[in-house]
Amino acid sequence: MMDWRKLLSTARPGEDDGSAEGHAEGPARTAFQKDWDRVVFSSAFRRLQDKTQVHALPESDYVRTRLTHSLEVSSVGRTLGAAVGQVVMQRRTDLGAVATPADFGHIVAAAALAHDIGNPPFGHFGEETIRFWFADAGGGRRALEPLGAAERADFLGFEGNAQGFRILTRLQNWRDQGGLRLTAATLGAFSKYPRPSRIAPPPALAPATASDCASAKIGFFQAEKDLFAGIAETLGLIARDGILPEGDRSRAWCRHPLAFLVEAADDICYQIVDLEDGYKLGRIQFAEAEALLVAVIGGTPPRYASIAEAPRRISYLRGHAIGSLTDAVVQVFLDRETEIMAGTLTQDLLSQTPAQATLREIAVLTDSRVFSTRSRYEVEIGGVEIMTTLLEAFVAAVEEVAAAKAGGGRLSPRARTLARILPEPLQLDPPYLRLLQVTDFVSGMTDTYALTQYRRLRGGIRL
Repeated sequence: MMDWRKLLSTARPGEDDGSAEGHAEGPARTAFQKDWDRVVFSSAFRRLQDKTQVHALPESDYVRTRLTHSLEVSSVGRTLGAAVGQVVMQRRTDLGAVATPADFGHIVAAAALAHDIGNPPFGHFGEETIRFWFADAGGGRRALEPLGAAERADFLGFEGNAQGFRILTRLQNWRDQGGLRLTAATLGAFSKYPRPSRIAPPPALAPATASDCASAKIGFFQAEKDLFAGIAETLGLIARDGILPEGDRSRAWCRHPLAFLVEAADDICYQIVDLEDGYKLGRIQFAEAEALLVAVIGGTPPRYASIAEAPRRISYLRGHAIGSLTDAVVQVFLDRETEIMAGTLTQDLLSQTPAQATLREIAVLTDSRVFSTRSRYEVEIGGVEIMTTLLEAFVAAVEEVAAAKAGGGRLSPRARTLARILPEPLQLDPPYLRLLQVTDFVSGMTDTYALTQYRRLRGGIRL
């Protein structure tokens, strides 16, 4: 059974090396509020302003970006965390010396703010393109040949969640690749999928399959496996050990309980907001959006009849729908806290609320009217060409630089120039880190910067 006293740890992995700057923390600015500040002022977070949420290079300036989505998820997450914290602390009176209900909210808010920080250009389609390139492209397959099976799996299963953990703990800092030095509690809540790219399901716990919400994706790469293990030990997360067919040991963990709330905040926002966006874009009729939102709420709110304009009506219902789902998720968490703390709950919280059937209807409608559109597919075609061209160019460049350094050969002008574009210093050995620096660079690009680099590689040709 996990223990809230450990789960709320304010320890900052990486600050035991004497490099901490010692900014004051106290009642006016707690450690978890400081986490939120560090994320919001980071360049990786700012780049979310120009990263695809649903509509790449959107035709309307109303449509949300990943940055606005992340802010909304953080807001909902703060409410979820504080509401859960209020009751947890009533149940556990001994927590008063280490936390307040607001601390629960600040942890979830900080983790939720960062939940998409590792996503590459062009959204989930960009993730898929990276995976496909390494699996099926000649250059990608050749580059993976020197790597071990677990290292290869990181690229073949490239995931924005694992890249996000890498950004927060390694890349996003001006010194020593130390990351943002967030608290262990926030990093644990951020990690919705506390597992590496290769893990065998342990027989004592639920199988690590797509039906297990904590194992549906990967949460950290081999480069960060020891770092995650240390954080898991600090927090007291429950380990899930397994033996792979090749005989390798692999380890995953059960979720930090507050990761369920980060996931729920994300699910609430995108499901309800996708419906509102679809209406604003003219792809979903007012009557359809109204009926579904009223069903989520469980009735028409009192002031609804006094609102005349249709767009304001939908916005009003959207706010109430998010509020209703927030209350329902809090209740599910509190009802199932024992299972969550034991690491045996494998379902997400939102799917256990009374609105589950209506949310499925919303998902079907938005998939057919908002996501499955010709304009989106046309942009994705461009995204494939952009991401593929960038990967081919930069992987070939670092491979050529590494070969020249090992054998004393001459570099082509193209490889020399491309290597200079990559962030310094270049890490040429081992090959695993050589490839990671390319995926770090390409996945960190905004949609616009990726398009700009593509045009330069193509001699200025425009799509």
